[in-house]
Amino acid sequence: MSQLRATRQLAWTMFAFGAGSMTAALALPRVLDALPDRPVMFGGALLMVATLLGLGMTVLVAGLGWSILLAAWLLVGLGYSAVLTPSGRLLRRSAHAGDRPALFAAQFALSHACWLVTYPLSGWMLTVYGVIPALAGLALLAGIGMLIALKLWPANDPVEVEHTHDNLPLDHPHLQGHRRHSHALIIDESHPRWATHF
Repeated sequence: MSQLRATRQLAWTMFAFGAGSMTAALALPRVLDALPDRPVMFGGALLMVATLLGLGMTVLVAGLGWSILLAAWLLVGLGYSAVLTPSGRLLRRSAHAGDRPALFAAQFALSHACWLVTYPLSGWMLTVYGVIPALAGLALLAGIGMLIALKLWPANDPVEVEHTHDNLPLDHPHLQGHRRHSHALIIDESHPRWATHF
């Protein structure tokens, strides 16, 4: 394969990923009006894992076709955007305005730390073991991440949580005279952990 052809194919592969990502990003505002963040994000993660496994199976059975690779990268882009785009809403919901810059910076650092590990890992697996083990390994890693997220983010995670404060005096401004009340729960000085009783 000539260098020019390889460069063009890489460009079209990246275009397919970007097209999938942009398609999801443009559709997500309407989707997120109808569905909560959690199923959309887990659906996107599942799409990426299934696509990587499906691509590996296709390579095993029929070899790697150019159109198959483009279609797979389009689907991976869709899934990636479905995971990443709602994360901003989730982070905004999880912190007070003054804490959001630090929270967004932490999320940025964590996501880039994951890329710092997985980019070289994928290149190493591809070089040492080949396409199919690399795809399977990345799908396994993504699947493990998904299982951890499913455990840490329960399905019955309400936006507003009814809770009781025994840790605050009754005249505290947060209580407004009521120890038991309901509001969007954010971890802060008044709510030091995710719970219904403080």
